[in-house]
Amino acid sequence: MSTHPKPHPLPRLIRYTRQYRGRVTLAVTYSILNKIFDIMPPMLIGAAVDVVVRQEDSFLGDLGFPEMQTQLIILAVLTLVVWVLESLFDYIRQVYWRNLSQLIEHDFRIEAYAHVQHLELAYFEDRSTGGLMSILNDDINQLERFLDVGANDLIQIVTTVLVIGGLYFVVAPSVAWLALVPMPVIVWGSVWFQRKLAPRYMAVRQQVGMLNSQLANNLGGIATVKSFTAEDHEVNRICHESNLYREYNRRAIQLSAAFVPLIRMAIVGGFIAIMYFGGQLALDGTLNIGVYSIMIFMTQRLLWPLTRMGETFDLYQRAMASTTRILDLLDTEATIADGDRAMPVQQVRGEIVFEDVYFTYHAGQSVVKGLSLTMPAGETIAIVGATGAGKSTIVKLLLRFYDVTCGCITLDGHDLRDLRMADLRSAIGFVSQDVFLFHGTVRENITYGTFDASFEQIVEAARIAEAHEFIMALPNGYDTIVGERGQKLSGGQRQRISIARAILKNPPVLILDEATSSVDNETEAAIQRSLERIIIGRTTIIIAHRLSTVRNADRIFVLENGVVTEQGHHDDLIAHGGLYAALWRVQMGERLRVAGD
Repeated sequence: MSTHPKPHPLPRLIRYTRQYRGRVTLAVTYSILNKIFDIMPPMLIGAAVDVVVRQEDSFLGDLGFPEMQTQLIILAVLTLVVWVLESLFDYIRQVYWRNLSQLIEHDFRIEAYAHVQHLELAYFEDRSTGGLMSILNDDINQLERFLDVGANDLIQIVTTVLVIGGLYFVVAPSVAWLALVPMPVIVWGSVWFQRKLAPRYMAVRQQVGMLNSQLANNLGGIATVKSFTAEDHEVNRICHESNLYREYNRRAIQLSAAFVPLIRMAIVGGFIAIMYFGGQLALDGTLNIGVYSIMIFMTQRLLWPLTRMGETFDLYQRAMASTTRILDLLDTEATIADGDRAMPVQQVRGEIVFEDVYFTYHAGQSVVKGLSLTMPAGETIAIVGATGAGKSTIVKLLLRFYDVTCGCITLDGHDLRDLRMADLRSAIGFVSQDVFLFHGTVRENITYGTFDASFEQIVEAARIAEAHEFIMALPNGYDTIVGERGQKLSGGQRQRISIARAILKNPPVLILDEATSSVDNETEAAIQRSLERIIIGRTTIIIAHRLSTVRNADRIFVLENGVVTEQGHHDDLIAHGGLYAALWRVQMGERLRVAGD
């Protein structure tokens, strides 16, 4: 593990947002102009005091306007212009900053989501959905809140210090330094608070990820929670995680809330110094009364905005903690590299060969050990074996959810690692035991992956999958909402929609992973009738626990501890009297007992 400290998130964020440089420059410009016109009214008040006290000898009088009435009119016009421009630039800078923050938030979210989708399956198996949702939603929203408010505040604070500080040194250099005395204290205090707050806000962001993960887990398994009457237990678990989140926030708030009161004490020192020593100079006649008035007003305008640094740094630290998590996610590299060989689906014959394949999961669990087998194009291949033999791992290797540890897998003679991932997966239709349907209509779920299919093609696929009849019996037919994960449908109905989806895709290679293991006998018979029609003319790989579903396969491979121990046709394997025959006898005995019952 690297011992080098992780770079600060702000430079990383700035590098990432270089594409928005023009928009950022405009937003910063409007913030500066808004602040310049915002601090001009106190100067106009000082000018008004100068007019009233010095009259013809006032600043405006020296400019060639000795008439009092003219001077007041000029001040009134200038005041109107300043207020209009301040309001105008306030509106424009808000529009620019808010639109910029929304744009960056949108682009961040889309890029992060697109990046996550291209990571290997192992990445998701090692992380919780709720944790990723926390980054894609909460953390990106936190960054948006800082860009919307905090960035403008920082720019305007810097503008205030530079403009007013510069003005002080021009009009009254002898006392100008008094207003700046508190600033080193304020800056040092801000940096100190920032360092102390950073780890506390990182703990907050990590804990909100844990909380979201637990919530997503519980809501996804709500049926299990209810069936075991575990509602109170889950409430207690969420309460525990929420209390930790509250406690981490309390620690951060306890420190951040102390910032403003402490900084206020430094500010009042500068305000009193200007009031007293500047007043002495005014009484002695060495400082113009109007200038003194401006300095009194400006000192508050100079120092008081610094109290907002507490809130601004609060937003900043939350945003930097979130930015770190977002950019770390974007910096995560996929360990499975895409190939560069194109293989259009129309050219795929479907011959699959495993050549001395070994595979070990990250945890060190060796599953496939020297597997060699050939699946001729156009044949129906069955892979059977006891639980844990490595059947489903073969599917994951074929789809390149994982790469082989050693050896190679070829499709029509091409190593899968050389093929473009999109071409490989376009050539393979996959029907899983654990069917996933998206929240949407039946039509949308059947066309998933074949989005340009016509309604006639959808209906034809549903008919082949023996799903059309039950679909038409639904309240809105093909436009019926299936619910999240298809919960409004039965297991058999979900399975047949999944098969219709694969039929519509019309792939040269079809993988059926325990496609009938969780349905009743009648539904299994219907699915089998569907499969008999769709396997014609394509390489079909059937991963099965129920041996009755594979007895007509062209070739059956029996897996045991990650290697092929038997292969052949059903009748040959029964005659051989090995593991397959033993599994067949057990399952036929179970069926007879069930029938007898």
